[in-house]
Amino acid sequence: MRLDGGAGRCILAFSQCPTSEHFASSRASDDHRSKPVQEVAMRVGRSNAFLCRCNAKPRRLVCEALDRRELICGGGASLFAGLLAGLLGETRPASAERLTGEVPELDRVAVRVLIDSYQFAVAPSRKVDGLDIQHFGWGIGNHPPSRTLVSEFGLSMHVETQRGSEIRNTLIDFGFTPEALNTNIELVGLNPGALDALVLSHGHYDHFGGLVGFLQRTSGKLKPKLPLYVGGEDCFCAREWTGPPARGDFGVLDRRALEKADLVVTDSIGASLVGDHGFTSGQISQSSFETLLSPSAMKIGMDNGLGCSPERLAEEDRRPGQVPDRFRHELATAFNLKGRGLVVLTSCSHRGVINAIKQAQAVSGVVKVHAVIGGFHLAPYQPDYLRQTIAALREIDPTYVIPLHCTGEPFTDLAKAELPMKLVRAYTGTRLIFDSQRS
Repeated sequence: MRLDGGAGRCILAFSQCPTSEHFASSRASDDHRSKPVQEVAMRVGRSNAFLCRCNAKPRRLVCEALDRRELICGGGASLFAGLLAGLLGETRPASAERLTGEVPELDRVAVRVLIDSYQFAVAPSRKVDGLDIQHFGWGIGNHPPSRTLVSEFGLSMHVETQRGSEIRNTLIDFGFTPEALNTNIELVGLNPGALDALVLSHGHYDHFGGLVGFLQRTSGKLKPKLPLYVGGEDCFCAREWTGPPARGDFGVLDRRALEKADLVVTDSIGASLVGDHGFTSGQISQSSFETLLSPSAMKIGMDNGLGCSPERLAEEDRRPGQVPDRFRHELATAFNLKGRGLVVLTSCSHRGVINAIKQAQAVSGVVKVHAVIGGFHLAPYQPDYLRQTIAALREIDPTYVIPLHCTGEPFTDLAKAELPMKLVRAYTGTRLIFDSQRS
């Protein structure tokens, strides 16, 4: 399957044509199931319609979106591609169309830190301009507490967005263990069945380790054909940890479990719309002073259905054995808050937090940054590097800087002195509600 866009068109091409059996169990309407496969109209959801025609030479199915809005390729097309690829038996990820046109403006963006390194249960909640900071305490009800939130060296964030009366839910990263993710989801009262999209920022275990166990726990409860956005095939490579404190096997994402869970794995190599509200950065350019932080190596090849296909990697990575991890597949996720600017979730910033912010600005055309949240991966760097990062953040001038995960206390200490009005602390369980209305 491949997807092409241009001149207001959204076209998906599949390597084979369907038979009548393919449509017997599809979501096509009853009126269309008996039509010849040479031409069939299909609808996904309430507004995404596609007309599909079977070409004889070369024999392939070509589907064009009937709605030519510029952003339809980023949302409906990805869902449709996954649906039809599943019907045709194609196992390659669906491809998300590059983001074009204006990104959606949102009335509210609420970010819940589901997993981070620690929780501060007695931290006082507070409100500042346009931001409601709600820390999670004990979760005490009318009975003695029996469980509490689980913190670990991993990251997971849930984002609820609102545009008018329309609500969307996105889960970004999945922490190190399913025990932490499943426990915390239950304690904060998150409904997995409300999720509209999943995003995996990169192929490190502390970001995908909880995913398979989460899918097993929520089997039959998630929306069908739920999209999982990844930044490329290298997200699936097995990895070895090569940095301190010790070398060792760093795991591999089980793509077979994703298929079993009926997810639509969606390549977001270019920036793409997520859940009709947010967008991914696409591959992050290294355009600033920042250097690549690569504490891992990729193992190239497939083994019993696990790993990455060499032919789908960058040319310089297509060789047997191990190659340095360049994190070409790393994604940031961002949301455009009306009148305020971008809320950028960097996740881990292996390619640089400044680079991630600039990439979100470049692909969206939105210059103003309201908040930057996530791991900045500054823990191993020297004071001069931290000061460069602070200076670059001051130039970008986000309203709020909210470090998590792999940022490190040296940066936080420096930010307290250099960016005192911008720095916000968040922990496992904290909910950050950004409102477009002035408070």
